Amino acid sequence: MANAGTSTNVTAAAARTYKQLKEDFVSNLSGGSVTEIAQVCAVAPVVALLWSVLQARQSFFKPYTALAFVVDFLLNVGALLLSVTLYSSAPLLLNILLLTAAAFVCAVPTALPSGRKKKPQLPPNAQSKTPPGPPGVLSTKPFLTNYRGNMLVVTCICILAVDFRLFPRRFAKVETWGTSLMDMGVGSFVFSAGIVASRPVLKERAEGTTTPLATRLARSLRHSLPLLALGFVRLLSVKGLDYAEHVTEYGVHWNFFFTLGLLPPFVVLFQSALKLVPSYAGLALLLGVLYQVVLESTALKAYILAAPRTDLLSMNREGVFSFWGYLAIFLAGQDTGMLVLPRNPTIRGFAGRSKRFALLLSLTAWSLVWTALYFFCTDYAYGAGLTVSRRLANLPYMLWVVASNSTLVLAFCLVDVLCFPAFYRAPDAKAEKEAHDAATSRVLRAYNRNGLAVFLLANLLTGLVNMTVRTLDVSSVTTMAVLVAYMTVLTAAAVGLDMYDITIKL
Repeated sequence: MANAGTSTNVTAAAARTYKQLKEDFVSNLSGGSVTEIAQVCAVAPVVALLWSVLQARQSFFKPYTALAFVVDFLLNVGALLLSVTLYSSAPLLLNILLLTAAAFVCAVPTALPSGRKKKPQLPPNAQSKTPPGPPGVLSTKPFLTNYRGNMLVVTCICILAVDFRLFPRRFAKVETWGTSLMDMGVGSFVFSAGIVASRPVLKERAEGTTTPLATRLARSLRHSLPLLALGFVRLLSVKGLDYAEHVTEYGVHWNFFFTLGLLPPFVVLFQSALKLVPSYAGLALLLGVLYQVVLESTALKAYILAAPRTDLLSMNREGVFSFWGYLAIFLAGQDTGMLVLPRNPTIRGFAGRSKRFALLLSLTAWSLVWTALYFFCTDYAYGAGLTVSRRLANLPYMLWVVASNSTLVLAFCLVDVLCFPAFYRAPDAKAEKEAHDAATSRVLRAYNRNGLAVFLLANLLTGLVNMTVRTLDVSSVTTMAVLVAYMTVLTAAAVGLDMYDITIKL
């Protein structure tokens, strides 16, 4: 009995030691350079370019055979996985290799003469669901599907890869000051959600109706409840299973699901301010600046970074106060959505140009504006010399995320315009749906369709892997095998739901 008790104590001590090692593994990190992060992020639109030339010139993904699925997976999942693991030290080389492959495909003669190209076809169930008729006020543009799908794929990869030694520590979330790929991923998730959230606002404006504030608030709360419930489930599971956690990320009890769940009702409340600031971008910038002023002129910054955790607020101060920065990012994403979602956007200064080129020029202008604001906010010689902090979600972090995502949306839009101009000339809703599906990856459409459900599954699988595999002790070969298997399961689940026409709304 004594030996059994001693063995149990040794096992428990070993478990506590390993848990501490895992927490140390993701703590006190300083991140990497903005340039390197931009090179890694650039892999996604470069992959989109390679996929698009394969489809536009060779009709490679039509029909969607088993080989087409494998290539689709290798490009839109495999290449992104390589960018954060085996090619993490050479993302520029990976981009050059992908661009070389795209140039080679462009040099190969097209599969069909341009004058006799077949009209893209859809599976019978998709054709029947989109009857002929005039297109609606809003459209789901291919580049948005590709952007959101890629963002979800990278997010799912990173939340598990970060627990392995093969994943560079400079890509993991920084402790307080600095930039990293995962810091960008968190903000990108919020920015992307903001783009989608502009859809009901645009529909309401197109119909000329006004929904009372109480009704909009009640509706937003209904959307928030599942996310808040997931936040509590994650909290209970982390505490109950004694799972390794990084307290300074959001706090003792707070997690990212709480941030996502609280965004919709607060956005509804802030929409009332549009009467004073008639622009989501202006509102986002105003909120970001005011939050930064409070951080710099009061004791709030010191409180967030160094206060003892004595009560519920101080225990969760990172999550509570960083929420205002994420709200600003969400509003900036909503502004982008107001620009890119309308079928016939009204873009000042670009009258007389085709829809696609007007959209492209407008996105270019906004990308330059956000990038310039980030430069003047952070540059020591010509600007304010502020430092990015994801933990605070301060103004430099907000501007970095918005500038980077605006540029990514622009890059995907450029690929769209160059390779699939037919989408913008679709005469009716059915033709537009066909053109959209011909211009987007089936894998990315599947991730995009059930994004939150797939993200939840990714969190569950991440927990399962961490409870069954000592991730800090495995080799690079084993790491890649686990990550490939994990992404295969996620992709199979997403594509399977899409094949059976199932949408899980959370």
